[in-house]
Amino acid sequence: MAKIILAVDDSTSIRQMVAFTLKSAGYSVIEAADGQEGLDKANSSNDTISLILTDQNMPKIDGLTLIKTLRGQSKFASTPILMLTTESSDDMKAQGKAAGATGWLVKPFDPHKLLEVVKKVIG
Repeated sequence: MAKIILAVDDSTSIRQMVAFTLKSAGYSVIEAADGQEGLDKANSSNDTISLILTDQNMPKIDGLTLIKTLRGQSKFASTPILMLTTESSDDMKAQGKAAGATGWLVKPFDPHKLLEVVKKVIG
């Protein structure tokens, strides 16, 4: 069975590009349009989510809050979570790490680089 990745981003075009890239490499993708939807889909999934990709700046729940919330649940305590965002400051990266982010990718992203990082993190 393909590994499942939850992609959370309020930009439809980014979400579609991420999903296309990951699906073409054999992963299954669950898409969410904001942090609240991402949280809801993560919690309602009956399948094991192998990786979560999240943007930072989104309506309802931002990426850091989403990470902190997921990390507070035993189900996602060790699930890799990558930030995929336009935010690139050292301060924001430090906040991401403190929240529990596994890694950080800056938009616009290179599809090959995304797959390289995903393969390193979950195989």
